[in-house]
Amino acid sequence: MTPQAASGSVRLTSVRKARTGYSRGGITGALFRRPLWIAPVLAMVCLAIAGYWLRSRIDAAMKEQKQSELVTLLRADVEALKLWIGAEKDYIDAASEAPVLRKSVLDLVRFAQERSSSVEALLGAEPRQALVKALEPWLDEFQSSSTVARAGEHKYIGYVVLDNKYTIVASDTASLIGLKSSPGYREFAEQVLAGKTVVTQPFPSRSAQPDENGELVVGAPTMFAAAPVKDDAGRPVAVLGIRLRPSQDFTKILNVARTGASGETYAFNKDGKLLSNSRFDEDLKELGLLSTQAGSRSALTLDLRDPGVDMMTGARPALPRSKQPLTRMAADAIHQKPGIDAPGVDVEGYRDYRGVPVLGAWAWLPELGFAVATEIDADEAFRPVVVLRNAFWTLFGLLSALALLLLVMTFVARRMETKMREAVIAAGQLGQYALEEKIGEGGMGSVYRGRHSMLRRPTAIKLLEPSKTTEISIARFEREVQHTSQLNHPNTITIYDYGRTSEGVFYYAMEYLAGLSLQSLVERFGAQPDGRVIHIMLQVCGSLSEAHAQHLIHRDIKPANIMLTARGGVRDFVKLLDFGLVKAVDSEKQRTLTAADVITGTPLYLPPESIQDTDRADERSDLYSLGGVAYFLLTGHPMFEAGGVMEIIRKQVEDLPVSPSKRVGHAICADLEKLVLQCLAKNPQDRPQSAAAVAEALRKCVPLVSWSARDADNWWSSFDSGLALSALAPTQTVAFAGTMGENEVKPAG
Repeated sequence: MTPQAASGSVRLTSVRKARTGYSRGGITGALFRRPLWIAPVLAMVCLAIAGYWLRSRIDAAMKEQKQSELVTLLRADVEALKLWIGAEKDYIDAASEAPVLRKSVLDLVRFAQERSSSVEALLGAEPRQALVKALEPWLDEFQSSSTVARAGEHKYIGYVVLDNKYTIVASDTASLIGLKSSPGYREFAEQVLAGKTVVTQPFPSRSAQPDENGELVVGAPTMFAAAPVKDDAGRPVAVLGIRLRPSQDFTKILNVARTGASGETYAFNKDGKLLSNSRFDEDLKELGLLSTQAGSRSALTLDLRDPGVDMMTGARPALPRSKQPLTRMAADAIHQKPGIDAPGVDVEGYRDYRGVPVLGAWAWLPELGFAVATEIDADEAFRPVVVLRNAFWTLFGLLSALALLLLVMTFVARRMETKMREAVIAAGQLGQYALEEKIGEGGMGSVYRGRHSMLRRPTAIKLLEPSKTTEISIARFEREVQHTSQLNHPNTITIYDYGRTSEGVFYYAMEYLAGLSLQSLVERFGAQPDGRVIHIMLQVCGSLSEAHAQHLIHRDIKPANIMLTARGGVRDFVKLLDFGLVKAVDSEKQRTLTAADVITGTPLYLPPESIQDTDRADERSDLYSLGGVAYFLLTGHPMFEAGGVMEIIRKQVEDLPVSPSKRVGHAICADLEKLVLQCLAKNPQDRPQSAAAVAEALRKCVPLVSWSARDADNWWSSFDSGLALSALAPTQTVAFAGTMGENEVKPAG
C-alpha cells in the first residue's frame, strides 16, 4: 500500500469536500460557514450604495431644479425691469417731444445761454415759469397704473433740465440750479446729448431729497428717466430728466419674483455696490453692516463683499470690510459679465454679503450698466434633501447596529471554535497523527514533527493556525497540497495525507526531512564548490522538469525551499519544497487565490517579468530563480544586495549581476558560470527555455572542484559530531514548513 493510501487517513479526494465548510454537526461551524452577519452587512452595503446613488440623484435633481428656478426668476425679474425701463423711456420721450414742454425747455436754455443768468434770474425767468406749468401734467401722473405702488402715490418726484454744457438750468430743487458737470448728472447727460433716451441707475443725490419715508436726506438714492430735447434742426441741445424714486419701482420690481423666506433679487454696479435695497436691511443693521439710524438703507451703501464666515451665526470676519474680496457671484458678474441668455449660476453654494451659504444666478446687463442677481439660502433650498438624508441615516444606523450585534455574536462563536481547535492541537492529536513538537512555522501555518498512530512513521504535519483560518487560507492550503500531490519526482517533497479534524483543524502530512536547507548550508559553511553546485542543481532541474511538464510553475525557488537530506543511504539528496505559490499556467482560478497585481515570491530571486507583470511568469521564470540560487551557492551572497526591498526589486529589473568568479575572486567552471548568467538574463527569450535544457548544460560542465557521492559522504561524516543526520538537534532540523504565500520560514524555538 502506498503512503497516500494509508489506512485510517482522510483521502486526498477530501480536498474538494473541505470547501463545503467545517464539521457538519457543529453549531459554531455553521455560524462560521454561513455567518449570520453577512445578510445584514450585505443589506447595509447595498443600502449604503443605493442610498449614495439615490442621494446623488436627488442632489443632482434638486440642484438642476434650483438652477432652473433661479434662472427663471432672474429672467422674469430682468424682463420686468426692462419692461418698466422701456415704459419710462417712452414716457420721457413723449414729454420731451410735447410741443409746449419742448418750447419751454428750448426757451429756458436759450435764456440761460444768452444772458449767462444767475440762479436768481433763472428762478424768476418767464421761460422757467412756463416750464413748470408745462411739466405739471407730466409730474402729476399717478402711479395707479403701477402694480407695485400705493394708490395716489406720485410716480415722478421732480425734474431737471441741463443744457449742452452740462449745466443744470432748471430743477425742482433750487440748490441744483447752476451746477456744472455735477457727478451723477453729467454721466447720463452725455448719453442723452448723444441722442439716447436713458433711465439711469440709482446714484446718490447731490441735494436733500425725500426718501421713501418722506424725510429729506442728502445722498438719498435717486434716478432719472431722461431724453434729449432737440432744436428745429433735430440736434440735441438740452436734457430733460424726470426724477424717479428707486425704492418705489426699481427695488419693488426686483423683489416681486422671489422665493421663500430667504430669496431675494437685487441690482449692483461695476464696483459691487448695491443699487437696490436688500430684504435683510434689519439684519444688516444688527450685524453692523448698516447704520442703525432711522431711514438707513442698503442701496448705495452696502458693498457685496465676502466676510469669509457666516455672520448670521455670530461669527466675525478676520478682515475689515474694505479688505474683504467680492462675493464669488459679484466677482464673476463684474469681471466675466455673463449675459441674461447664458447667466452665471452656482447651485453648489457660495457665501453672500452676510457670509451665509446661498445658491444664485446672475447676469450683467450691458445696456443698463449694472448686474442683477437672484439668490436663496442653501439651507432653505436643500431642506427637503436634508429631511430625506436624516431618514436614510436613521435607517442605516439601525441596520448597522443589527449587523454589529450579529458580528459580535459571530466573533464570539469563532473564538469558541478557535479555542476548540487550539485545544485539539494542544492535546497533540490530529486524526491518526500524534504531534510531538513544533519544528517550523510560517505566516499562516505551523509544522510539527509527528507520527502516524499505526504506521509509526516519522511525519512532518503542516496545519493551518486556528486563528488565521479563512476561506482564502483554506483554498491556498488545498491548492498547495493538490499541486504537490500531483508530483512524484524523487527530488520533490512527498505528500502522505490530507484532512481536517471534527473541530475544523486543516492539516496535511508529508515526509519528514532531516537535513539542511541551502540557505542554512551557505550561512553556516559559505560558498560551495562548483562540483557540488552542479550536483545540487541537476536534482532541482529534475523536480522542475516534472512540474513544468504538468504546466505548474513553482514561483518561489530560493535556497530556503531546497533541502539537502539523505534518502536510501544517498547523501546530498535534494528535495524541492513549498509549492504554496505554485501557479497553473493559463489558469484563471489562480486569480481568486492570490491578490491581483501582487508580486509573489522572494525579492532576492524574483525574475524581472514577475515584477513588471505577474501574468508573464512562465517556466523560464523558475529558471531565473534557479540561476539566482546557483549564484548564491557559488559566491555565498545573493546576486543583488541593497538596503531595502524596493532597491533590490529595482536592481532585479535594471542591473546585471557581477560574474560569480569576479565576486569570489577565484576561478569557477567557465561553462557553469556562463550557464548561471544565461539563466539570469533579463529577457526570458535569452534564457534556457526549459529545465531539461539547463540539466543537459549542467551535465556538460566540467567542475574545477569535483563532487561525488564519496565526497558527499566525507563532507557529512566530517561534521558527524554536530551535524550528522541521525543526531541533528531540533533547531538544526529544517522540515518542510511551507508558507502559503509568505516568503520566509523560521525554525521553531
